[in-house]
Amino acid sequence: MEQDNKPQSTAAQNQQSKKPRRRFYYHKRHPKQVNIEEQQKLIKQFPFKKISIVIPLLDEEESIFPLYQEIRKVFKNISPDYEIIFVDDGSTDKSLEQIKSIGKNDQKIKYISFRKNYGKSAALQIGFKYVTGDIVVTMDADLQDDPNEIPNLLSKLEEGFDMVSGWKKKRFDPLIKKYSSRFFNFVTRLLTGIKIHDFNCGLKAYRKHVVQNISVYGELHRYMPVLANWKGFTVSEIPVRHHPRRYGKTKFGISRFFKGFVDLITVIFITRYIKRPMHLFGFFGLLSFLIGIAVNAYLSYEWISGKPLYNRPLLFLGMLLIIVGVQFFAVGLLGEIMVHNSQDDKEYVIKEKK
Repeated sequence: MEQDNKPQSTAAQNQQSKKPRRRFYYHKRHPKQVNIEEQQKLIKQFPFKKISIVIPLLDEEESIFPLYQEIRKVFKNISPDYEIIFVDDGSTDKSLEQIKSIGKNDQKIKYISFRKNYGKSAALQIGFKYVTGDIVVTMDADLQDDPNEIPNLLSKLEEGFDMVSGWKKKRFDPLIKKYSSRFFNFVTRLLTGIKIHDFNCGLKAYRKHVVQNISVYGELHRYMPVLANWKGFTVSEIPVRHHPRRYGKTKFGISRFFKGFVDLITVIFITRYIKRPMHLFGFFGLLSFLIGIAVNAYLSYEWISGKPLYNRPLLFLGMLLIIVGVQFFAVGLLGEIMVHNSQDDKEYVIKEKK
């Protein structure tokens, strides 16, 4: 009897130790409903209605699509609408085909294509004519300018400035370009009195009325802060990230370095003396004339003292300085006459009127 009861008790214990199986019911997972208010809070709000991005380019077929994708990502997180205006400056590769391909699926893409290469200033000037946004952002197409800096530029504009220039504090350029740019910026800062570090950074932001009142030609795109300041607009600067070039090669050549300094003289003249040429030519004319008079007065004293002058080259220098001084005066007077006859109210930038 004891042997018969043992297996029964063991079986009973095993049966009691077994836990009942849990039944799992698989429910179809529904995606979480997006809270629109929370999503809007994550988007950076700006008081601007529309941002126009002007991108001049030359032979940048490999960079165009990655740049477009980066810009789209940026504008998913900020409030204003935007448009992208590519200005093809006579590219010989497939840059235009790339732009057209992107534009088929995105109505925000616009483009202008030149038949030949006219230069970056011409590309910017034409691009400025076609913008529809109240804020204009310019950047290069080589992916060295970071689109993620656009909100920082807009934030600086929001403080009340008319123009904000980027400062490539840490540059990824060849040594010759890096150090020549530092020297160029130092000289420009010294001669213009505008205290910013990087005049030639492609990444800039403007209020629309700034680009509407500035004419850019030749190589004057380097001096946009100078031209804006001359027109009475407020200019500021922020450090921006700079990246190494991914594709292609730089368009910078040693000739551009010398052209930049020639254009600097042009900018100084048009910003300081275009409406008062006599102030420039009259100063040099008067200086030359007075030095010539002083030289000839000294020689006249020596002649009276009995010293011969026929073998004195200084006599010819004095005469030359007097003649040059008179010519400078004449050029200054002709410039004043031209300015007087071409005076136009459209040349004055009006801030407000009632």
